[in-house]
Amino acid sequence: MSKKVQRHDRDPPAGSRSARCHLAKGLEFRAVAVMACDDEVLPLQERIEAVADDADLEDVCNTERHLLYVACTRARDHLLVTGVKPASEFLEDLLN
Repeated sequence: MSKKVQRHDRDPPAGSRSARCHLAKGLEFRAVAVMACDDEVLPLQERIEAVADDADLEDVCNTERHLLYVACTRARDHLLVTGVKPASEFLEDLLN
């Protein structure tokens, strides 16, 4: 007699999946790749340019920094972070 394996709604399917950082919150994966951690990509240059004042700029930066943290902490065993120079200033936060 074989055991029936139950899957939960939050269990990822076998194989790989891609998702935005927002959708990964609360999930965990064996391996995670966070790509394009470049200076003008993280924080996204368009969001920075659209800011009206310093308080909004701080909110945008805090949100982007938090999303990077969420993405990187979804990795259980392996984490790969890629980017080109100049790298995002937020990468230093991860190393400290």
